[in-house]
Amino acid sequence: MIEGVKTRQLRRIPDERGWLMEMLRSDWDEYEQFGQVYVTAAYPGVVKGWHYHKLQNDHFVCVAGMAKVVLYDAREGSPTHGEVNEFFMGVLNPILLKIPKGVMHGFKGVSPETALIVNVPTQLYNYAEPDEYRVPWDSPDIPYDWGLKHG
Repeated sequence: MIEGVKTRQLRRIPDERGWLMEMLRSDWDEYEQFGQVYVTAAYPGVVKGWHYHKLQNDHFVCVAGMAKVVLYDAREGSPTHGEVNEFFMGVLNPILLKIPKGVMHGFKGVSPETALIVNVPTQLYNYAEPDEYRVPWDSPDIPYDWGLKHG
């Protein structure tokens, strides 16, 4: 696993009315501080990536559909520099994924329905000076192919 990345298996608490699922709690190890909460969507087969942050950590939970979230450690001096991690998350695998600053990340909708990812970053989005640094989804500098892997 890439240095600083953490996952937590989430659990649904069902009853006859429906279910509840905690996504992030302030007493969990993954929690640092609260910046904001937002939801982002990926249509089936669409790749949204790559990008990274210099100031914030992200906390992803996919609450609808399924997403393939991929991380690439491009941080100089990191003990896991050059590593790639793949996570399939969503309704079939409810997890919290903590993505540390400096780690490139992106995701692809891999279910027939739109994938919805809720993010709880540690910083507010700064409209004047966004902490978001983009790299093309198909950059040859990142050793990853977003295509379907048959076999």
